[in-house]
Amino acid sequence: MRALVIDDSRAMRTILTKQLGKLGFDVAQATDGRDALDLLDTGYVPDVALVDWNMPRVDGLSFIKAVRARDDLRDVSLMMVTTESEQRNIVRALAAGAHEYVIKPFTEEVIGEKLALLGLVGV
Repeated sequence: MRALVIDDSRAMRTILTKQLGKLGFDVAQATDGRDALDLLDTGYVPDVALVDWNMPRVDGLSFIKAVRARDDLRDVSLMMVTTESEQRNIVRALAAGAHEYVIKPFTEEVIGEKLALLGLVGV
């Protein structure tokens, strides 16, 4: 299984990469939505992308909309992982095509539970 971690914080990318690695994922990283879209344009297709909202160049919501507009990426599960906790932002992300929404800070268990809900890991 492949995972893509998209976050402008090196520390957050490291934390999520370690957690996903423990769950058996091969993990790629991107520093923002533009870098992530460039990676997808090379033919890399992850099973899941964990996406921060607030990033330079292309933010997480714009990234999700861009992925959802592409037929070749329709099977990619998208999980927003962000500090954005307002209900309206959660609704916006889910309406744009995110499958799950995790508010920072989070625990390893929460990430595992969300991936299990998506059918990507065993419970």
